[in-house]
Amino acid sequence: MSDAAGARAVCAVCPRHCRLADGEKGFCRAREVNGGMVVCANYGRITSLALDPIEKKPIAFFEPGSKVLSVGSYGCNMRCPFCQNDAISQRGECEAAFQMATPAELADAALRLKAERGNIGLAYTYNEPLVGWEFVRDCAREVRARGMANVLVSNGCAEANVVEEIAPLIDAANIDLKGPSQEFYDWAGGDFAVVCRAIRILHLAGCHVEVTTLVVPGRNDSDADIDAIAAFIASVSPDIPLHVTRFFPRWRMADAEPTPVATVRRLAEVARLRLGRVLVGNC
Repeated sequence: MSDAAGARAVCAVCPRHCRLADGEKGFCRAREVNGGMVVCANYGRITSLALDPIEKKPIAFFEPGSKVLSVGSYGCNMRCPFCQNDAISQRGECEAAFQMATPAELADAALRLKAERGNIGLAYTYNEPLVGWEFVRDCAREVRARGMANVLVSNGCAEANVVEEIAPLIDAANIDLKGPSQEFYDWAGGDFAVVCRAIRILHLAGCHVEVTTLVVPGRNDSDADIDAIAAFIASVSPDIPLHVTRFFPRWRMADAEPTPVATVRRLAEVARLRLGRVLVGNC
């Protein structure tokens, strides 16, 4: 879409609504304006491809013990100072090495690995996949046509129409609910309400949903923080699993201390007062 003056195109994929001149890239580094239209600039540009245990996503209660071919590109629409994968998520096309692949090629690779190594499908992960949601959609259609599963690992910070379009194609998702409030998301560069809405949309669409909260010391590590997160998840469904995960120093918080294991375990107990399935990670 275009703004009122018609001089700039407006990206409607996430709540940032970047207003961009022709040739200009959005905040996420993965979308740009070409001929007055906002397009997916990282379409088919693959920075990472690996066959992972599904538990690594982390997803614990969908096809446990299986493996899933995991694919990522570059770019992200958030700027979490604690980013655990900044080498690709906080990079653009000039900084991240990539190879090209079509949706059909990736789906065929997933199918070959089904026979060879028990792969169940394709996971969209590593960077933020929804900044290139058109590629996720096209891959997911190809994977679904081959009778395999689609898995989404996302920050959930995307507008409703984007989530609603891909939700019917996604079999399982892990969404990061990074903090309990907009105050936390102001620090991390996102929109709390939009992420909560994405979780609801995916759940209502029949997708298997799990949620991860990375516990960052001094930011979201109080009992009240985790209780608020658990309360929201329970309002969607108390059966949604929550992964309470330990932070390790990375990116702009490289000098911080890791989250104490005792803190992660304590907060998991707090979450269990509201949720039936709470797991700890990185401990």
